[in-house]
Amino acid sequence: MGVLLAMLGAVAFSGKAIIVKLAYRHGVDAITLLMLRMLLALPFFLAMAWWTGRPKNGVAALALTRKDWLGVVWLGLTGYYLASFLDFAGLAYISASFERLVLYLNPTLVLILGAVLYRKRISPFQWVGLAISYGGVLLVFGHEVRLTGEHVWLGAGLVFSSAVSYALYLSYSGEMVRRFGALRLVGLASCVACVFCIVQFVLMRPLDSLLTLAPQVLVLSVVNATACTVVPVVLVMMAIERLGSGLAAQVGMIGPMSTLAMAALFLDEPLTPWVLGGTVLVMGGVFVCTRSQASPVGIEKG
Repeated sequence: MGVLLAMLGAVAFSGKAIIVKLAYRHGVDAITLLMLRMLLALPFFLAMAWWTGRPKNGVAALALTRKDWLGVVWLGLTGYYLASFLDFAGLAYISASFERLVLYLNPTLVLILGAVLYRKRISPFQWVGLAISYGGVLLVFGHEVRLTGEHVWLGAGLVFSSAVSYALYLSYSGEMVRRFGALRLVGLASCVACVFCIVQFVLMRPLDSLLTLAPQVLVLSVVNATACTVVPVVLVMMAIERLGSGLAAQVGMIGPMSTLAMAALFLDEPLTPWVLGGTVLVMGGVFVCTRSQASPVGIEKG
């Protein structure tokens, strides 16, 4: 059951890029699309934060101090708002398959940030894994440039910045996860991110622009908010409870492959030997990097 939950969660997370690319075909922009996703998901995240913060067996949940709230705001800003916005913006310029590969570099970025911020040693074995992963990304990048054109640089830069932002979230969230639990922290930080996304839309887009949206955008946003955002968070957390974060992350490696299949099926993206080879290299390199240590909770990003 744990393996099945982890697989379903990884596939659901991967569907986000497909939904976003389909919505872009109807003339919507990243700011509006992200706001719709987070607005529709907000009630679920509020319920998640309340449910995990309620008293259990007569014992009140650990209260958040002012410092804790500042930490939650920081995590919501970097891990869910900024990372999501950069990701959505980047998807306007690159394929869904390439986007998922770049995001899958998260564990390698956490490894690098650990060395830079906390002076953790990177072993020779892990350096090899880093080289394999980034070699795979460069292989697919060259193929993407030939297919899409010069805007690939911008798209890849935005999505890579998204991955860095989420890696910062993972690097700083460890202590708070241990204190409050992963699900409670996800609920609180996601609520903060929802507020940022809604405020960004109000400040940068006229409210009456929502009246001109294609009905397909609203339907796709509902799917994105539920099946590709809230549901996979719950599935992955349930999988981690049964398998542990390390094994759940390894099962989650099905994510990039499922993106390739869905992109070819729903977006008509070419499934070439270059893309398959780069995907295998990235997944193999990430596996090498994380083999000697537990992978961080939240290896997948929605």
